[in-house]
Amino acid sequence: MENILKTKNLTKQYGSKIAVDSVDMTIKKGDIYGFIGKNGAGKTTFMRMVLSLTEPTKGSVSLFGGKKIEEVGNRIGSLIEAPGLYKNATAYENLKRFSILYGADESKIKDILKFVGLSRTGKKKAKDFSLGMRQRLGIAIALLNDPEFLVLDEPINGLDPAGIKEIRDVILKLNKEKGITFLISSHLLDELAKVVTKYGIIDNGKLIEEVSTDELQERCKSKLIIKTDNNKKAKELISKEFNINNIKTDKNSIIIYSNFEISADINKYLINNGIQVSEIFAQVDNLEEYFIRKIGE
Repeated sequence: MENILKTKNLTKQYGSKIAVDSVDMTIKKGDIYGFIGKNGAGKTTFMRMVLSLTEPTKGSVSLFGGKKIEEVGNRIGSLIEAPGLYKNATAYENLKRFSILYGADESKIKDILKFVGLSRTGKKKAKDFSLGMRQRLGIAIALLNDPEFLVLDEPINGLDPAGIKEIRDVILKLNKEKGITFLISSHLLDELAKVVTKYGIIDNGKLIEEVSTDELQERCKSKLIIKTDNNKKAKELISKEFNINNIKTDKNSIIIYSNFEISADINKYLINNGIQVSEIFAQVDNLEEYFIRKIGE
């Protein structure tokens, strides 16, 4: 599958401050990539470098399978921070003015407004729009050139639940019906989880993990964590004695996705067979807990 975005060692430094630190990111065609991190983690700076709004200190940005933004800029739409709107103009007038600036086809304006749910705003000025409506208008402007890749920085920040749903529905509709690939930053993790197919977690400028939605759901399952002085042998003993198949090990632990009710029996059995158990506990993560645990690490 084609890489829509691939960065290598992408870095931005301001004096002694490293805002983005050697980020390697890959976004495949059709992804809705959720870029999550605390405020100040480097999300916006990274996006600005991808869009060539900020010059990297070092590293590279590759788009659409190896091209530079100068070659494919017309295939990308963006909404970075608050949309710059003509506040005394209607939604239609805003799109008409931006279509002239972008050299876009004005005949598409009505269809775009209908697609984002703003076709019935009539003579209402942008200054009187709700925040959700202004965000949708910003997305509409980003759609004027029929982009294949949309970069949205905190598109649901500050919205009420109705506004969040409006933006979420537009994103899913664009992805499903038009095949648009997304890079979306947000710190509203529960809402992001309703749309994204892949996550990138950034902390202090470093991309500490990329994980698919399926992988994350697997990691956030309820599980029993056991740490011993011999995990390989302990796993074999547990599997044989308790007939547990849903068990695996990582570099530090044994992980069991069932049979939590017999944790005391497992602990006793291991000790009786010469295995020292240093920890045994149940862990249940949601996205927010997983995120906090990762940046804590």
